[in-house]
Amino acid sequence: MTPNKRYNLLRLVFCVAAAVLIIGCKSARSVIASGEASDKLSAKQVIKQHQKSDANFKTLQAKVRIDIIEGDKLQGVTLNFRMEKDKTIWLSAPLGLARMMITPEKVRFYNKQDNEYFDGNYQLLSDIVGIELDFNKVQNILLGQAIFSLQEQPHIVQVSGNSYALQPKAQNAFFELFYLINPSHFKMDSLQLFQQLKKRILQIDYASYQNVDKQVLPQNIDIIAVEDRDEVKIALEFKSVSLNQELRFPFRIPSGYKEIQLK
Repeated sequence: MTPNKRYNLLRLVFCVAAAVLIIGCKSARSVIASGEASDKLSAKQVIKQHQKSDANFKTLQAKVRIDIIEGDKLQGVTLNFRMEKDKTIWLSAPLGLARMMITPEKVRFYNKQDNEYFDGNYQLLSDIVGIELDFNKVQNILLGQAIFSLQEQPHIVQVSGNSYALQPKAQNAFFELFYLINPSHFKMDSLQLFQQLKKRILQIDYASYQNVDKQVLPQNIDIIAVEDRDEVKIALEFKSVSLNQELRFPFRIPSGYKEIQLK
C-alpha cells in the first residue's frame, strides 16, 4: 500500500482535522509495574497468568486520543470509545462527524465531511497494520492481550529486561512472533511481529496501564507498522474509562453517501 493511499484510509477512519477536539480528563489510577520477572516460571505458567489477566467486564466507555504520524504528516483526534466485550467496538468523533462500528462480522464507518462510507470486512484494518485481523485480534490489542492463541502450540520463555519474553517454540513459516509480558500484572509490555518476505514489521508497545474498578486496562498504546520503507505510527491514550454502564451503540449510514471501494 502506498503512503498516500494508506494515509487517505487513515484519514477516513479517524476523521479529519476539523473534528479534532482535545478533552482534558483525569485518568484512572495508573498501574505501577513493581514486580520482578523470575526465570523460575515456565512458559505454561506465564501463559496461564496472562490469560487470567484478561479484563472481566461487560461494557467499557472512554475517551481515546489518537495521534497518527506517517512521514511528515501528523493527525490527531479525540473520539468517544465504547465497547461491549466480544460483540461491538464503537468510535464516534465530536458532533458525530465520523463514526465507526466494528463487530465480529464486519467493519463499518462513515465520514460526514466527505459524504463517504465503508461497509465491509477487515481488509481495511489489516492493510493498515500489515497482518490479517479479525474482531478478537482487534479487541485483544486494545486490552493488552496476546493476539494469537497461546494454547495451540508450545511456547518458550526467558527473562528479557524485566519482562517475560514469550515466543512459539516453532515459529511460523511466514512470520516471527514475540510477546513481552509484564511480571506485575501479566499483560503485554510489547508485541513484535516480523514478516521477512513481505518486509513487514508490526510492533505494539504498552507504555502504561490503568486500574479501573479492579481491572487492569491499557492507558497508552503505541503501534508502529512498517512495510518496506513505509512507516506509520499510531499512539492511543485512553482517558475517563468507566466499566459496566448501560451503553448504546447508535450507527446509521446517512442516505446518499458514496461507498468506499477497496481495491
